[in-house]
Amino acid sequence: MLTVLPSSPEQRLQQIAQARQAVLRDSRSLPGLLAESWIERSWQRCLASGKKPEQEVGFDVLSAQALRRTEEANHVLVQAARPVLEKLGAAIASTRYFAILTNAQGVVVDVNGAIDRRDRRADLITRIGVDLSEQSVGTTAIGAALTELQPVWLHRGEHFFNANSAYSCAGAPLFGPDGRCAGMLDLTGVDAVERPELKHLVVQSARSIENALIQSRPHDLLIRLNWSSHSLGEDSDGLVSLDPDGWVLGANPAARQMVPALQAGSPAAVHCNELFALPYEMLFDAAKSDALGGPPAMEVALWSGLRLHVLPLLRGRAAAPGRFSGRAAAGPALPLKDVETALIRKAVNEARGNVMKAARALGISRATVYRRLGGKSK
Repeated sequence: MLTVLPSSPEQRLQQIAQARQAVLRDSRSLPGLLAESWIERSWQRCLASGKKPEQEVGFDVLSAQALRRTEEANHVLVQAARPVLEKLGAAIASTRYFAILTNAQGVVVDVNGAIDRRDRRADLITRIGVDLSEQSVGTTAIGAALTELQPVWLHRGEHFFNANSAYSCAGAPLFGPDGRCAGMLDLTGVDAVERPELKHLVVQSARSIENALIQSRPHDLLIRLNWSSHSLGEDSDGLVSLDPDGWVLGANPAARQMVPALQAGSPAAVHCNELFALPYEMLFDAAKSDALGGPPAMEVALWSGLRLHVLPLLRGRAAAPGRFSGRAAAGPALPLKDVETALIRKAVNEARGNVMKAARALGISRATVYRRLGGKSK
């Protein structure tokens, strides 16, 4: 349900207080009082686990041994996220907000921004190794993003514990190359003005981190893809990484949304030929091209019939987002006729030269196969 937020900060806080009384004290649900329904779900989970809003919050830090294991396990995430965190810290320096990076369990693994260490409330939640999961500190943007797996905004009394009512925070989950949640990115302020627009900023920054994770993983080919109305080379691109034999090593959320064959967390191996209606070797060949100073963008069909602009890049040529945006947008698309001919030739090869079998597999006539291959059944 879409809720219109109150017109003033005072009305907003009053509405939150009414919701807290209804749900947390009177065990009633008043739809519309909370900006998002997930907040009440989180409150109910906290109540069901025996928590009470008036309890003190421990902000426990992992043991030294557990912290070492956590740092080792999340080294790649921290390295991929650090440049993004530095930019975020600069962008929000004058807002009294700061950035927090956690792993998939809600443990802080890195922070950045103007953190006032003299303020105990800020210092407590920005220590490396502190557990900020819902189980530990109740309803927060961190716990909600990791539980709901969607971007969230949380203000003051929307936190479960009374002790956390000074915080306002935006959070977004981070998904690794395998499609599973790898952690979350959070922007938090202490006694700060409510800024729900930070949810948009944290989402964009999360996408940058996800793309950095894809590019940091060993691969032989990185494929940037987007719809034809968009330029290639930005963080909004879908990214798919391949090994030298065309097997998918990883994909970002944008690619998984554009290409149905990329199932998040699927244990089954996926081959590039299952994604696009052309032999994967053509992507490697295009990436090796030196035309126009670099690989050209290609127009490639999905098996659904939809078409994408694709930019295949050999490892080492894909490090900087935006680097190929101008050339990708204007670069020559691979002619449809060449794509179809390649597919027909591939089908005939797989049918061991049996043209009739290849034609049946493609759903076209035998005459079309002969015509496209110049009368040869190779």
